[in-house]
Amino acid sequence: MKNNQIPVFILAALLLFAGCKKKNNEVNEEADMSPVQFIFTSDAHYGLNRATFRGGAKVDAHVVNAAMIEKMNSLSALTLPDDGGVNGGKKIGSVDFLLEAGDIANRMETSASVQTAAQSWEQFRIDYLQNLTLKNKKNEKTELFIVPGNHDVSNSIGFYGAMSPLTDASSMANIYNLMLKTPSPKTAATFNYNTDRINYSKEIAGVHFCFIQMWPDSAVRIWLTKDLQNLANSTPVIIVAHDQPGVVSNHFTNPNGTFSINATDKFDNVLDEHFKDGKVTTVTATIEQKAFAAFLKQHSNIKAYLHGHVHESKFYVWNGPDNDVALNAVSADSPMKGLVSAIDETKLSFQFGVIDPKTMLMTIRECFWNSNPSTPAESVKWGNSVTIKLR
Repeated sequence: MKNNQIPVFILAALLLFAGCKKKNNEVNEEADMSPVQFIFTSDAHYGLNRATFRGGAKVDAHVVNAAMIEKMNSLSALTLPDDGGVNGGKKIGSVDFLLEAGDIANRMETSASVQTAAQSWEQFRIDYLQNLTLKNKKNEKTELFIVPGNHDVSNSIGFYGAMSPLTDASSMANIYNLMLKTPSPKTAATFNYNTDRINYSKEIAGVHFCFIQMWPDSAVRIWLTKDLQNLANSTPVIIVAHDQPGVVSNHFTNPNGTFSINATDKFDNVLDEHFKDGKVTTVTATIEQKAFAAFLKQHSNIKAYLHGHVHESKFYVWNGPDNDVALNAVSADSPMKGLVSAIDETKLSFQFGVIDPKTMLMTIRECFWNSNPSTPAESVKWGNSVTIKLR
C-alpha cells in the first residue's frame, strides 16, 4: 500500500460517519421546521386611564397592561382550540416572539391627564421587557419586536394641540435603540426624527417580516424596495405597521403653506409624504392608497399585513381603492382604547399566531384575556380565527 493511500476499511468508516452526520443534520433541520408561535398586540397607550377595569374606576394603563402581560405569561400551560388551524388542539408551550404595533406612550396633550413619554416608556419596559417571562423553543426569553405609533411620533415632533412638554422623543429613541441595536444609542435629546427611521426586517420560520415606521408611504416604500430586492419571489412577506392599509388622511404631512403642524389644517405630519388628495383631512387618501396597491401588485409575495391604530380585533381582506388587490389584514385590540373592549372589558384581547414553515400556513386566533373580570385567574377564552396561505 502506498503511503498516501487510505485503507479501505478506514475509508468505509469515514463514509459511514459522513452519512450519519448528514442524517443528524437532516434531523436538526426537521426540528427547525416546527411551527413558531407569537403574540400580536398594539396600542398600549401608557399615560391613559381606563374608565373601569376589574371593579376599579379610572385604572392606569400600567395596571391594565401588567394584567395583560400576566395573562400572556400563563399561555404556555394552555391548549389551543381544536379548530382546524395550525397547531389546533395542541398545548402552546413556547412562544417565540411578541409583536407590539405602536402607541407605547399616549400623546402628551394637556387636555387630558397624561404623563411624559419617558415615564410611559419606563412603565412599558417594566411590563413588556422585564415582567414578560415567556420562553421560545430554545428556552430563551421570548423576543420582542416593536414599531412606533402616531402618538409616539407626535410626542417626538410636536402636535397642533397643546402638549406638556412640547416634545419628548423617549419612546421613539428607545424603540430605535432596542430594534436597530445601533452602536451609538439615541437619547430623547439626540433622536432625530428626520434621519433616525425605524424600518427593519427579520427572517422568521421562512417568512420575511418587514417592520416599518407608521405606514408604507413613498418614503417607506423606498426602504421596502431595497429590503426586498434580493429576496426570492417564493419567500412570503408580512408587513407589520401601526397604521391600517386604508390609511387615515390626517397622518400625512400638511400640503398647505409651510407644511407646518397647526391647529387650522390639523395634519399630524407623522408620515413623510405630503397629502395629495386635497388640502383638508376630511377627504380620503385615495391617491396614496392607490400607490400602495400598485406596490403590492409589484410584490405579490406580500401575503399579510398586521397593524394597530384602529383599536379593534379584526380579520379582513383589504382590496384597495379600486378593488384590485387582496391583502390579508389583521388588526389588534388596544388594552386602553378598544373600539369594543373599552366598553365591554370581557372583550379585551390580543392575537395569537402560529406559522407552519412546512405548509406555509399561518393561523391567528383571538385570545380574550379578561373574559371573567371578577375572577382574573380564570383561563383565557378563544374567539374568532383566520388561517392565511403564505405561499
